[in-house]
Amino acid sequence: MKGLILSGGKGTRLRPLTFTQAKQLVPVANKPVLFYGIEALKEAGIKDIGIVVGDTQEEIKEAVGDGSRWGVRITYIPQDAPLGLAHAVKISEDFLKNEPFVMYLGDNILKSGISSLVEEFKEGKANSLILLTEVPNPQMFGVAELENGKVKRLVEKPKKPLSNLALVGVYMFDPHVFEAVHSIKPSWRSELEITDSIQYLVDQGYEVHPHLVTGWWKDTGKIKDILEANRLILEGISGKVEGKVDKESKVNGQVVLEKGAVVKNSVIRGPAIIAAQTEIKDSYVGPFTSIQSGCRVVHTEIEHSIVLEGSEICDVGGRIDESLIGRKVKIFRCPPKPSVYRFMVGDMSEIGIK
Repeated sequence: MKGLILSGGKGTRLRPLTFTQAKQLVPVANKPVLFYGIEALKEAGIKDIGIVVGDTQEEIKEAVGDGSRWGVRITYIPQDAPLGLAHAVKISEDFLKNEPFVMYLGDNILKSGISSLVEEFKEGKANSLILLTEVPNPQMFGVAELENGKVKRLVEKPKKPLSNLALVGVYMFDPHVFEAVHSIKPSWRSELEITDSIQYLVDQGYEVHPHLVTGWWKDTGKIKDILEANRLILEGISGKVEGKVDKESKVNGQVVLEKGAVVKNSVIRGPAIIAAQTEIKDSYVGPFTSIQSGCRVVHTEIEHSIVLEGSEICDVGGRIDESLIGRKVKIFRCPPKPSVYRFMVGDMSEIGIK
């Protein structure tokens, strides 16, 4: 069984951050989102993985490499334009050949992994297994309508959803899906929709089994969801302090402080991750915060936020909360000051706060 990770989207909902980096490489708990998908496939015993890439392919290739760090083999499949999930399957036919496969959206994180689902698919007689979860805003997703426990109808981003069961970004198919992707027509969005492909399988009498996800799942396409995924993953970490903490500082709760990180006269309250070569001085770092390597946080309070590598946050009067701060950003205080700040800042930015 092979794996197919889709990593070709433009990430328009995360601009300006994604003007300068691939959305699938935005870190959650200091790990690129894309890596969670690779790890999920590896844990399920899948070692031959294709990654569909677009405009950001060079950056993704540099970050992922040949897959040897995970013990898998990576094949890159260029997609000239983001023409739909089914189009990604279509252009991957030579790689997938006649094998069953898992398709995993590169900006998704599934808490429980997919190992048991892969086994369920291998042992069953289904031609496809789709993962579903209840959502409060089904009009934002592909939606499935079930009848007597079987898939009846699927619609991509319906204006009037008949169900609140959204398609999770993980799908399993046997080779019959290629018959589907070659038969369907582009939708009103000018894309080949995976929902139309699955509907084709249903209409042609192929077995499409639904599976309701019980654990959490996040599509990290928006800042709110990235921060929520960061929180959920940090809730499960175990603390490990390898950096330097002076006697004036306090580290409470589950905190990962990597070797080379320095904490001076500060309070770190977990769960939190602070990467190597980062300095925290005269500051408070609160729960659900991930700070990447090479950062400086001085005279600042920050929590429930993500700070990317090489950024400096100094002398901020109020507390930074629910923020996603890009690479090599500088944030500093210019009086007078407000009491609370919220940021979504692109790379190489400088912000003077008045």
